[in-house]
Amino acid sequence: MPPLNLKSLIDKLNDTCRATLEAAAGRCMSRTNYNVEVEHWLSCLLDEANCDVSLILRHYGLDGSRVTQGLMKSLDGLKTGNARPPALSPDVVQLVREAWLLASVEFGDSEVRSAYLLAAMLGDETLARQLTGISREFEELTLPTLTADLPKILANSSETTAAPAGGDAGGGPAPAGPRKTQALDQFTVDLTEIARSGKMDPVLGRDAEIRQLVDILTRRRQNNPILTGEAGVGKTAVVEGFAQRIAAGDVPPLLENVAVRTLDMALLQAGAGMKGEFENRLKSVIQEVKSSPQPIILFIDEAHSLIGAGGQAGQGDAANLLKPALARGELRTIAATTWAEYKKYFERDAALARRFQVVKVEEPEEKSAIEMMRGIVSTLEAHHNVRILDEAVVESVRLSRRYISGRQLPDKSVSVLDTACARVAIGQNATPPAVEDARRRIEQLDVAIRILEREVAGGADHGGEIDKLREERETVTSDLEATEQRWQQELELVRSINELRSEIEAEHAAAKEGDAESSEQREKLASLYSQLEELQQDEPLVHVCVDAGAVAAIVGAWTGIPIGRMVSDEVTAVLNLKDRLEESVVGQSHALDAIAQSIQVSRANLTDPTRPIGVFLLAGTSGVGKTETAMTLANLLYGGSQNMTTINMSEFKEEHKVSLLMGSPPGYVGYGEGGVLTEAVRRKPYSVVLLDEMEKAHPGVQDVFYQVFDKGSMKDGEGRDIDFRNTLILMTTNAGTDLIKSLCIDPETRPDAEGLAEVLHEELLKTFKPAFLGRLAVIPYFPLTEDVLERIVRLKLQKITRRVAENYNATLQIDDDVVEYFVNRCNAVDTGARMIDHLLTRTVLPEMSREFLARMARQEPIQEVTVSVEDQHQLTYRFA
Repeated sequence: MPPLNLKSLIDKLNDTCRATLEAAAGRCMSRTNYNVEVEHWLSCLLDEANCDVSLILRHYGLDGSRVTQGLMKSLDGLKTGNARPPALSPDVVQLVREAWLLASVEFGDSEVRSAYLLAAMLGDETLARQLTGISREFEELTLPTLTADLPKILANSSETTAAPAGGDAGGGPAPAGPRKTQALDQFTVDLTEIARSGKMDPVLGRDAEIRQLVDILTRRRQNNPILTGEAGVGKTAVVEGFAQRIAAGDVPPLLENVAVRTLDMALLQAGAGMKGEFENRLKSVIQEVKSSPQPIILFIDEAHSLIGAGGQAGQGDAANLLKPALARGELRTIAATTWAEYKKYFERDAALARRFQVVKVEEPEEKSAIEMMRGIVSTLEAHHNVRILDEAVVESVRLSRRYISGRQLPDKSVSVLDTACARVAIGQNATPPAVEDARRRIEQLDVAIRILEREVAGGADHGGEIDKLREERETVTSDLEATEQRWQQELELVRSINELRSEIEAEHAAAKEGDAESSEQREKLASLYSQLEELQQDEPLVHVCVDAGAVAAIVGAWTGIPIGRMVSDEVTAVLNLKDRLEESVVGQSHALDAIAQSIQVSRANLTDPTRPIGVFLLAGTSGVGKTETAMTLANLLYGGSQNMTTINMSEFKEEHKVSLLMGSPPGYVGYGEGGVLTEAVRRKPYSVVLLDEMEKAHPGVQDVFYQVFDKGSMKDGEGRDIDFRNTLILMTTNAGTDLIKSLCIDPETRPDAEGLAEVLHEELLKTFKPAFLGRLAVIPYFPLTEDVLERIVRLKLQKITRRVAENYNATLQIDDDVVEYFVNRCNAVDTGARMIDHLLTRTVLPEMSREFLARMARQEPIQEVTVSVEDQHQLTYRFA
């Protein structure tokens, strides 16, 4: 441990010692001495009539005048002639260092007072000789005598009355001498005492682990268990459960009177800047544990912090200081750390590892986790002042296990349930978000209207925009009034329900059998619930209790995954998904039907929870709607294209490129940055994953997806499990294009979707492995017929018509000949519907844009645009 610097040492002095040290420096300068010596400081301390040193001299009958004479004689013997600011002598620095060690370790104080300075001089051989050399009066004073008498000597000291209200580092008043368990009181917390006071949450579901603790702790030697498990599985809770059993007397006789104390490593190291101070603190703790009349078991959480604490690993660190006591069985310790930290620190030190017996704390099963969660319901209810239904407890475990990855049960379920309680409690006592949002929107509209009205006063023409804003404001205001009225009604009903329910529960607790009055109250309660349900419908503003819906809302907000009971609008949207998809993707009804079915099954919670929502290989020629299908799905169900991850698999023709998908492994460039696929899915687990041109990827890259398709997970370069169970995976391929064209060239002999998929399977086996194709559903896309092309052309032209109307308030008229013109041009090439966009950007859009810009330059309005065809070859445009 590095020695404390001079500034840190001075900071440890109390006000009296610091002021007298400054006075000593002034006295040194006035006498032109070169260094501030111990004699300067003692002479200034004796000038303080009620400081510790003066009281000590009076208590033991030492002649203060003789001491002062000796000090003056010593000062006269110092070298003089210094014209510069003096420095502290090595003896003064050593004195402060020894006094601080004495104060912190022996007396448990956070500051150095003058009594500790005198005691430190008596305890150090060199400083003691210097003290007796100043005056023979000090020969009668010994350290043991002074230490024993300090409490009554310092009671009336000015340094005691000036001590901070918080007392010493241990939380007590100014020190009144050394305490028998000072180190334990300062650096540990008694878990058994907390358990006896009832301030500890009940621990359920860890009986097996607690029994293992008892078995190991009752050994004669090497009786030190170490709990290993992932963060959040409940290692600390196991020790708390053990402490509760001790408090309840439910342990073998050998452990009945044991105290379990948590060793606070951070507090043990805090302020221990001087070399040897940390070691002295830890040795004091160990010694007090061994000498305590009551058996003590130390609990060290995050036990890997022992390695290197207080010194270099393997030398003077805490682990090496504990080894002898652990090996002899003099110190019983329960340690806890994660499995990764155990492998990293403990297994490398065989001498330390053999002194501990590993107790594995696994993540609990769903049933056990539910039992654990039920144990904290009363605590959460008391804290949030809400009622928690058992269905909320069950759902917090089930949903967190299903949808929240990277964390362990029961930790994540506790977080979910606690947050749900907080949201319900806030909802019963604060303004609902719907009301707040409406009020903010009205404020924003008022600001916009004021700005436009000011510009109108200056001559601008914003009449139409102002009317629209005012109309929107009236609509929002009307909705707000209705929402506020419903909010007050819900709030009143919720309060009535809570009051009546409390009365019923109080009666139930007082009487063994319900009477007629309680039956009437139950009927009244059911009536209130019915009124509230009718008022809230699918959108409650105030929750009466924490139920499954409140928990599902929290998990959905955290993950972005729609969870829980769908409202009527969502049900309609999912049921009509195919029709909505066909508005954008034309001519592929069979493909859209298969994809829509998989999503409907998923939203009905009937899918295999270990697999993605759907895995489809869309096979077909270019420009038939494969990519458009993925984009439309993202827009309709997943909140927009930002929730679609598109990866061009033609970039992964080499096998080593797989690290771009998953992230580089340890030791390689890019480690820790994540992969393009794994990071995208980790951040947005509810999304569409589009793997474009899958046939161009290296077979080794394709093999990576086997686990994704089967188990819905993939390990990234850092070893984390990435959850794909809530993704819809769509792959596109142009493999088998020639076969599809040949089979579909004649509309009369064209096979149906199932027949085409069967024939196409043999062709796809030339490109993909059977194991790959067996894990997905192949959906063939038919080539576009003239009828389909015509519908797509009209769809594209309708979008242009809407843009013209929105931007220029003009109408766009398209003749049927124009549609036929584009269809004929598309049939001449093999790019499918992509040719339509290409033709529009080369013909219609440039011609129209030139005229629009010219009219804008001349400030001439355009009312109507007509596009037609002349001689079947040339497009003509008329602007009016």
